[in-house]
Amino acid sequence: MSSLQTQFQKKIIPELQKTLGLENKMAVPRLSKIVVNSGIGRLVTSSGQNREKIMADIEKILSLITGQKPSPRRAEKSIAGFKLRQGEVVGFKVTLRGKRMYDFLERFIGIALPRSRDFRGIPLTSVDQHGNLTVGVREHIIFPEVASEDTRQLYGFEITLVPTTHNRDRAIALFRAFGVPFSKQNPKL
Repeated sequence: MSSLQTQFQKKIIPELQKTLGLENKMAVPRLSKIVVNSGIGRLVTSSGQNREKIMADIEKILSLITGQKPSPRRAEKSIAGFKLRQGEVVGFKVTLRGKRMYDFLERFIGIALPRSRDFRGIPLTSVDQHGNLTVGVREHIIFPEVASEDTRQLYGFEITLVPTTHNRDRAIALFRAFGVPFSKQNPKL
């Protein structure tokens, strides 16, 4: 078990049970999955490099960061204005669960977020009404698995933490218990 997963089982569940006033520990919100998405459309149209090389780079980087091979996402219909044809790969997606999910979350909170440029915390508005936390990462080089010397171009992606609860307040309490650094200057919601 990862250290964050063990800490969740032994320390965070009893704390959340007490703070949320839940009698049963099975009612405590948990993380269901973490989804990492990366689109390639803007990169392919703006650069002169070929499409396959960019797709291979993004796939390699996502597999290094997440520890799992990403699945390609294809366009559902053609859009002539975007030079997009039906069935073309427009992005990659990785869904993490279990041990890999906790390992990735530990690296994301403890290592990657502090390394990001001008980071002042995640705004509370990033948590939607269903409790999902979505964070955009502009540069993939904040993760230590990726050597910044090897990459010529910066790739961004989006990370979504999906809890088992659909209550926004309980989800925020779960994220705070995990140590997600929310910004101090949030607008009142």
